[in-house]
Parts: sequence; C-alpha cells; structure tokens
Amino acid sequence: MSLFCWGRVVKNQTILVVEDDPKIRTLLRNVLEGGGFDVVEAGTASEVMAALTEQSIALVTLDIQLGKDNGLDLARDIRKTSPVPIIMVTGQDDVIDRVVGLEVGADDYITKPFHVREVVARIRSVLRRSAQSETQTQEKPAGEALSFDKMIAHLDRMELVDRMGKDCGLTSGDFKLLTVFLERPGRVLSRDQLMDLTGGIERNPLDRAIDNQVARLRKKIERNPSEPKLIKTVRGVGYLFAGDVKTVQDSDSSSKSA
Repeated sequence: MSLFCWGRVVKNQTILVVEDDPKIRTLLRNVLEGGGFDVVEAGTASEVMAALTEQSIALVTLDIQLGKDNGLDLARDIRKTSPVPIIMVTGQDDVIDRVVGLEVGADDYITKPFHVREVVARIRSVLRRSAQSETQTQEKPAGEALSFDKMIAHLDRMELVDRMGKDCGLTSGDFKLLTVFLERPGRVLSRDQLMDLTGGIERNPLDRAIDNQVARLRKKIERNPSEPKLIKTVRGVGYLFAGDVKTVQDSDSSSKSA
C-alpha cells in the first residue's frame, strides 16, 4: 500500500510478523495495518528467510516460541545476513530468553500478553533509532577507521581487526557499542547513555543488559579481560574508554598502529 502526499508517492514500511499462531498473526496484521504499515506474515524459518530475500522488510517481530523452529536460532541466522531490526516476542516470565535475544542481536522485546498500542509504539521507536543509526553511518567518511591498542575498527564495514591482523568477529551490537566508546574516549558514559547511543532497547528492568554486552566486548579487545585496561568501570555510574584512539584511513591501516 502507498500514500499520495503533496505530489509524491510515499510507500508504507513493511513489517515481517513471525508467529506460528494464525490468530496472533491476524491480530498483529490488523494492528499494524491500522498503524500505517504493510505486513508480511511468516510461520516458519524458511518463510522468514524467503521473505527477507524477496521483499524490502523494515522490521521483524519474532516470536521466540515458534513451533518446531527456535526463535533465538532464527534471530542468529537473520543477523548473519541482514541488519534488519528485530523485536523479540517473549512470554511474561522468559527473562533468560529476553537476555539471550538481546545478545544475539535483537533490538527490543515485547512480552505476552501485550497491548496493541505498545506494539505499534515499540516498532516506531526501533525504526526511528534504526534510521538515526543509518544516517550517522552514512555521514562517516568512506574508508574511515579508528585504531587503538594495536587494533583497528573499520567503521564502514563494521569490522574489528585484532593485534594479529585477524577479524575479531564482533556482532553488530558489539561493534556499535565499541564505536560509541571509540568516538568518546576518556568520557564517562552511564548505562542509560550507552543504551541510547547504541540504539538499544528502551530502559527496562533488565539493567544488566549493557553490563553483559560490555563483558562480551572486553573478552574480544582486552589483553586480560579479568583486568580491563581499555574499558574501565566507573563504579556507580557506568563505563569509560581509557585507550588512545587515532583516526586512520583504510589505505593507512593495513599496518598495525602503535
């Protein structure tokens, strides 16, 4: 569906609703279409991957309990091939699933039973953050990289090269967090600020989501994760990146920075 607005055609954003219960799929379709979105439905992992390949999907709502398919595994598979925003749909008491969902790359979560207005509000919030993040990425000079402690972060391709010249294999979420630190060295950042700057989920009871992500990132970049020298904990406040950060171009970054 498209709208005609002051002489130009404005196409609705398409939401992929992944849910094996036809009744819930129908409910979400009606709610989202009423909110001005187009909707594509999927009930299995194969249908999801086909939809992402064949259509322009703006966001995915993904039920963790997906019949014979595992929603968390599916989220991992999506993240391997697409940066599309993902909102996980979980049970009321599935705290562990929520944490794991965020760790595998989900952008937010909704618990069942949910209010239809909350669904639309959270989708719009994630889409806004995604658009802002994309704009910021586009504004970065092509080929720009940041070097620190003999490691190089290539911003344009979201790749971190370690001290041996190998790809660290960071997830998109971990790389966003690293970029936030590298662009603000020596600055104390609260957990709330890190949530906002990484385009993460809105403030919620899972206060340790950022702490867990910092711990994972330390394992990839610290020489001794048990005694971190780069990402310092500021007790009672948040974190600070203590490394010396330099801007380099890809043509200059083939050799390791001192």
